[in-house]
Amino acid sequence: MTDTLALVPSGIDTYRQPVVYMHEDCHVCRSEGFAAQARVRVDCGDRWIIATLNIVRRGAWLAEHHAALSASAWTALGAREGDRAAFSHPDPPESASMIRAKAYGDRLDQAGFAAIVRDTLDNRLSEIDLAAFVTACAGDRLDEAETVALTRAMKTAGQTLSWGGRTVLDKHCVGGLPGNRTTPIVVAIVAAAGHLIPKTSSRAITSPAGTADTMEVMAPVALDTAALRRVVEAQGGCVVWGGGLALSPADDHFIQVERPLDFDSTGQLVASVLSKKAAAGATHVLIDMPVGPTAKVRSHDAAQALGARLSSVGSALGLTLAVHVSDGTAPIGRGIGPALEARDVLAVLRRTPDAPPDLRDRALDLAGHLLDLAPDTVTGAGCARAVALLDSGAAEAKFMAICAAQGGFRAPGAAPHRIEVCAPHAGTLGAVDNRRIARIAKLAGAPRQKLAGIRLMVRVGDHVDQGQPLYELHAETPGELDYALAYANAQTGVFTLSEENP
Repeated sequence: MTDTLALVPSGIDTYRQPVVYMHEDCHVCRSEGFAAQARVRVDCGDRWIIATLNIVRRGAWLAEHHAALSASAWTALGAREGDRAAFSHPDPPESASMIRAKAYGDRLDQAGFAAIVRDTLDNRLSEIDLAAFVTACAGDRLDEAETVALTRAMKTAGQTLSWGGRTVLDKHCVGGLPGNRTTPIVVAIVAAAGHLIPKTSSRAITSPAGTADTMEVMAPVALDTAALRRVVEAQGGCVVWGGGLALSPADDHFIQVERPLDFDSTGQLVASVLSKKAAAGATHVLIDMPVGPTAKVRSHDAAQALGARLSSVGSALGLTLAVHVSDGTAPIGRGIGPALEARDVLAVLRRTPDAPPDLRDRALDLAGHLLDLAPDTVTGAGCARAVALLDSGAAEAKFMAICAAQGGFRAPGAAPHRIEVCAPHAGTLGAVDNRRIARIAKLAGAPRQKLAGIRLMVRVGDHVDQGQPLYELHAETPGELDYALAYANAQTGVFTLSEENP
């Protein structure tokens, strides 16, 4: 079969971007006129993908008669050892002209966004195409009608869950606040109150932990739709990873491009959040929006604008939605990183003396507001109900039952390598830089290394003596500990301490 090549796995992780590797002397590569970074259609039986081509030079690891696939391409194609594939130039993506139109300032309708989403999921669009789309939508370049259209296109492109017309509660945090792991506590309280709350959460992309990362320390989270439904029908709630459920699947592709560009797009953030809530079958949604100078939302004006867009788009989708603006000036709890945040969650649920009071208070506040959203409830009674369910142990029992239903509870472990970082001088702690403390935790290995991260030892407002520990670095290897410590020691302003007169 001279027109095909044998497929081999490259063992290279390119995240969600399918990549194919060909030798520069490969006869197929030369005959088709393929060049590096070309888009290539790969056909294997009745299965096909579109991938980006990388060229391997002479004398390297790839034989001329082989084509290697990245890990994501191998999985997407469903390739097996011994398979052969044909390679060709794909048809131009239908949505390319729509992306160009948006870049020149035109407005897109539902059909235009649906075409872009469809081509994104088929990998017909390159990362350059997606970057152009994200850039064209950045800032305020999506109006309200376009945001609604994009949200609907993202929702309908994937799987949707239905709960038989029942009230389904959900919550989401806009993010940017390390340690703010309220979701498992809120889910436990709301489910203990007798409501449905099928919570799908993301893994971290640029933060030290996502809700799914933290929950995975305590219970399996990679459930399929059937398993999710069994857990929710049995226990009223769950905390699972949404990435395996195909709920608004295009969102992960957009986020992959948005993060390195660091663009702030109100419309795309709203579409990302609400497409997933609507796809999960939510009827009543609470949005937690931390506001602070080093949080994702940095001012109350920005919070007001984002909240207005969330409310209007939520209404268009038939959601009952409320926005809760909260303090985002400093991390919440003591732990930053999956296992350390899991310890905080368990301490609050178990009502232990060392439970972080700020995490407890914030979780109760959010749970109370979410309970107040439910139909046929007494407005303002939610907070007292949340406190009663937590203090009685009902929330802890419900959480453990959810963990058991998801595959079994496991206790968080502890990192083998730790070191304290101490105050250079005495003073009162005035502020913590959320972004830089998160980066230190990531350099220590979080979230990939579940035990890595930071344990905070002081809070804003505390008096600190010279040499007193500010935080403790946790890592799973000495190299990661040293790497994070070197960065931490080179920073100023992570912790703002007032100077004290001698």
